[in-house]
Amino acid sequence: MLHTLYEWFWSDGIWLPKELSWADLEDKEGRVYAKPSHLYVTVPYAFCFLLIRYLFERWIATPLAAVAGIKHKAPLKAEKNPILELHYTTQGRNPAQSEIDGLSKKSNLSVRQVERWFRRRRGQDRPGVLKKFREASWRFVFYLSAFIGGIVALYDKEWLYDTREVWTGFPKQSMLDSQYWYYILEMSFYGGLLISVAFDVKRKDFREQIIHHLATLVLLSFSWFVNYIRIGTLVMLVHDASDVLLESAKLFNYAKWEKTCQALFVLFAIVFMVTRLVIFPFWLIHCTWVYPVLYYPAFFGYYFFNVMLVVLLCLHVFWAYLILCMIKKFMFGNLKRDERSDNEEEEGEDSSLTEEEMEQPHKLTNGPAVDEKEEKNGCFGHLSPPENLCWSKTVY
Repeated sequence: MLHTLYEWFWSDGIWLPKELSWADLEDKEGRVYAKPSHLYVTVPYAFCFLLIRYLFERWIATPLAAVAGIKHKAPLKAEKNPILELHYTTQGRNPAQSEIDGLSKKSNLSVRQVERWFRRRRGQDRPGVLKKFREASWRFVFYLSAFIGGIVALYDKEWLYDTREVWTGFPKQSMLDSQYWYYILEMSFYGGLLISVAFDVKRKDFREQIIHHLATLVLLSFSWFVNYIRIGTLVMLVHDASDVLLESAKLFNYAKWEKTCQALFVLFAIVFMVTRLVIFPFWLIHCTWVYPVLYYPAFFGYYFFNVMLVVLLCLHVFWAYLILCMIKKFMFGNLKRDERSDNEEEEGEDSSLTEEEMEQPHKLTNGPAVDEKEEKNGCFGHLSPPENLCWSKTVY
């Protein structure tokens, strides 16, 4: 049964036009073609990226954060309480008022003490600015390197300037070394992001990010299998352009270089709209939707590839909407929170309080209002003016 499924999965009719077969993509006449087996190397490379990332964050990003004045602040730890801890880990981090009343009776604590315990406990789990700075530093270095590498690999290619050239001679287009490494490194990086998603900072658009990473890997894998490599390199280049600006804006935000952060954010928004909502649909999707049928009849792989591109476009529209919401609030001076921040960061009362901060004159009392404190750093976002802006990304 597995053999039958394997044969069906790799049948010519699914992946290639009727006139073609896998035999047409075998190395011959001095031409070298991409092969599915080439992608096996992305698995160990993904783990290599994780190792490089660990070393980079520890030996480069952390000292750089210290130079920028960013230090790790340990949050005030909640007292050990098995009853409250069990509810926190199994029932939820934000109990309703009725649940707080019940927990108060079970734990022999006052309602305000229970509320304070949950605030402190949430603060323990909240990632600090240093962690976010290190993550953003790693992504910035990769996206910048990938974007520069993409420019170097494509600047002299005719299909960068005329998308019709993407299909000239298809599928007998020999794979170049630059294309091979561009693909392998990008796919390995996104594979590493999927692996590390469990311990990276999470946002409200966590599921959208997962969908995006999976769609990107599936899209790049498919384009590799059927030799859609030219259009694949263009898609990667277009996406990397705005990612560099976003991550750099985050870095300056964490370092509290507010004016620089604001300028980079505005530039990021412009580049994002142009590349993701103009160039991507009207040049690249147009290229994959209109031109291939001029050479071959439409086939399953043709529709599959375009559907995956549309999935990415829908995610772009979703993120563009959030960007526009932030720009609107920014213009009218009432922007306080990132539209994409997780629920924890929407609650001003749940910010991480450190031991040092708790020793200030406004120490904790039994009242909930005294220990409410807005997070002054954390995600891309606390731009001033107006006050705070929080923005997080994923990669496309």
